[in-house]
Amino acid sequence: MRLASFSPVEPSAPDAQELLLDELADPAYAQAQPTWFDLLSQGILEWFQNLRFAGGDGPPVLALIIGGALIAVAVLVAILIYGLPRRRARSQAAGELFGESDRRTVRELRRASATAAAQGDFALAIAERFRALARALDERTLLSALPGTTAHAAARQATRAFPVEGEALEAAADAFDGVRYQGRPGFQDAYDAIRMLDERLQQATPVLPPAVAHAFSRAPA
Repeated sequence: MRLASFSPVEPSAPDAQELLLDELADPAYAQAQPTWFDLLSQGILEWFQNLRFAGGDGPPVLALIIGGALIAVAVLVAILIYGLPRRRARSQAAGELFGESDRRTVRELRRASATAAAQGDFALAIAERFRALARALDERTLLSALPGTTAHAAARQATRAFPVEGEALEAAADAFDGVRYQGRPGFQDAYDAIRMLDERLQQATPVLPPAVAHAFSRAPA
């Protein structure tokens, strides 16, 4: 039975849970929380405020210089690893995705997919969820969603990191191409398969390339 024309009044339990989690993960909520940079800055400020210089009771000048240098190095390393606060995620959200200019974040794509599924538009739900899956892996540097990258090319890249999911990734790429380019109707079972695949990949540990794995195995204990 075709499910594309069916429009449920209420979303299914997985979709409702995902919509709620995505709503709570909205940047508007995140912006109200202190970032790691805010917490680090506050800790440094409190440390300096607790120093006592009167009556020779405070730490020596050399210790202050060394402490300040260590803090500066820690901040620099953190910026190099994680990027500037809240800027890295925005920069990664920009760019082309499967032939379309799409600046939405992974959360926004997943939310759009869940909303479409709740409305019975499984063709759109499949397309949006596959985009979310690819963008999430791109942000983890497990594939490169460059301009011109096709769904199957992305699936092949992802399979190198998750070999056991190779068949599911190819099936997801087929479903995406079907609803996006070939005019096929979307079905709930295909959407559910991509949604569950995306959820598994979020939790899965990627397989290291042979050269990297060899380097780790030879690293001194």
